Amino acid sequence: MAVKIRLKRMGAKKSPFYRVVVADSRAPRDGRSIEELGTYNPLREPVEFNVDHDRALKWMLEGAKPSDTVRNLFSSEGLMEKLHNAKNEK
Repeated sequence: MAVKIRLKRMGAKKSPFYRVVVADSRAPRDGRSIEELGTYNPLREPVEFNVDHDRALKWMLEGAKPSDTVRNLFSSEGLMEKLHNAKNEK
């Protein structure tokens, strides 16, 4: 099963709020997810992004691929660097 870490849209019309979830790549965008890792609110100033770093790192080490947007958010949090360092330690 191909697993992705991606955003699940929540919130009302014109006021999006997202959850960062681990989901099967074949599932619809707002469909069933395996696990919720955090939240992302682009409307706040500054942008609000909360994620469980340990769980996200665990999923990526097991093979979950982050979407492009999630990858950029993880990079700004320093998670992609942690992933790179964890892979090189093995």
